[in-house]
Amino acid sequence: MKRVTSADGTRIVYDRHGEGPPMVLLHGDATGKEYWKPVTPLLSGEYTLTISDRRGRGRSGDTEPYSLQREIEDARAVIDSVDGEPVVFGHSFGGLQAIEAARDRAVRAVVAYEPAILVGEYREQADLAARMQERLDAGDPEGAMKRHVKEVIHGGELEGAALDEWLEEWPVWPEYVTFVEDSVRMNRALESYELPERIDLEAPTLLLTGTEAPSHLRDGVRAAHESLVDSRLVEFDGLSHMGPNEAPEQVVETVRSFLAATDAEATTD
Repeated sequence: MKRVTSADGTRIVYDRHGEGPPMVLLHGDATGKEYWKPVTPLLSGEYTLTISDRRGRGRSGDTEPYSLQREIEDARAVIDSVDGEPVVFGHSFGGLQAIEAARDRAVRAVVAYEPAILVGEYREQADLAARMQERLDAGDPEGAMKRHVKEVIHGGELEGAALDEWLEEWPVWPEYVTFVEDSVRMNRALESYELPERIDLEAPTLLLTGTEAPSHLRDGVRAAHESLVDSRLVEFDGLSHMGPNEAPEQVVETVRSFLAATDAEATTD
């Protein structure tokens, strides 16, 4: 276990695995770095992986007041802890962290699986944080987190008994409920985030999405693709928002191909 201190003094904990050039993995609204377990053995033979816990999750600390900018600073602190310019690979909220952190850090490449970006009419009407807070205020943290899972993972299409059955098979439930207050503040920050019209990263970016993901996340990844000056968008048939867990080999192979292509382009320039 290693640690780095973020700009506001918060302790961010991370682990290192493997050998090779550096890659930083940033998880989304998961319980912690364990989200990356299916991916880690596939990448650790090729990369030195730095896998961190977000603030308020796993073994990392937390400091009030919360803000998206502080989460971005956490990602930058982790990036600064590695030797050389890393590939930064983020999922969901971690995907947004990866993109924003790379605006102010030298990285080899950015990979983002469905970065948590809300756009258009969906963003204008977004009220998930308020609806979750309503259940929290009523003394129902489990109900609040069910609203989060229903919206973020299932796009509002799974509810009632069907949602309960799915949750019974989900390995991180009910531990996931303990992070409900963190999820509320995260959603509130995402509802306020506005995607810039143009994002000119120095590093190439790979954006990933699945055909079974919620429509608002698919809209967000397409909007990010339009904003980023140098990006490639790949869509996986049949995968949901949890694609890196559902089909880690397929996702990793796509990442490998992208990085090999960008290295080849850099060599010929």
